[in-house]
Amino acid sequence: MITIKTKEDIAILREGGNRHAVILRELVSMVRPGISASELNDHAVQCIAECGDIAAFLDYHPYGAKRPYPASLCVSVNDEIVHGIPNENEKILKVGDIVSIDLGLVHKGLFTDMAITVPVGDISSELQTLLTATKEALMAGIKAAKGGKRIGDISAAIEHIGIAHRYGIVQELSGHGVGYDVHEDPYVPNYGPAGKGDILRPGMVLAIEPIFNLGNRKIYLDSDGHTYRTVDGSPSAHFEHTVLITTGGAEILTQ
Repeated sequence: MITIKTKEDIAILREGGNRHAVILRELVSMVRPGISASELNDHAVQCIAECGDIAAFLDYHPYGAKRPYPASLCVSVNDEIVHGIPNENEKILKVGDIVSIDLGLVHKGLFTDMAITVPVGDISSELQTLLTATKEALMAGIKAAKGGKRIGDISAAIEHIGIAHRYGIVQELSGHGVGYDVHEDPYVPNYGPAGKGDILRPGMVLAIEPIFNLGNRKIYLDSDGHTYRTVDGSPSAHFEHTVLITTGGAEILTQ
């Protein structure tokens, strides 16, 4: 069921989204060759505790998963698409890697979701273009998210950029509603025709998150039960914002 947030909810989500963005910026500033994924997770835990908030992903049990997610932060490196576990097997970042940092935050009982993919030191021009294009797709999706339009308008805007760059557009993973829970209706695919799907109504809150692979779109679930990887081993990029649908353009809550 699609939910419409109240004015009181929106005020809390704005406040939580601001806190969320500050934490993620701090984590991004820590990314460098030699740092471990577990250090990033530990710092996220510390920041969230200092704010008096809750990590949305810790102990979250997705439908069909054999166990809850064991960390507060998702750290996905290179061919890891999403939900990379930072605190089980040692994962040290090195020059030339790209790393997706994905954080869910609960502030005063309401959820926001945000992700960014960043370079580790110097990266190839091919990888830099992948990051730039995926971020561009996020902003195009947000621009298309106007009250009175449809979910498919977001999907088509994202897909257009992926196709232009001949990237693999992941179909099994998508954006989604957010606010009262980690994942809510509606789902927001990163592909599909414009003018289709649910109508975007003011007060809806969405997590829009394009995911592009440098190679083909095929993915698989790692043996850890949470991490999705590219089948061909190609790098993948992931960007995400939580946005509020208004009568005009969407408001980015995790700006």
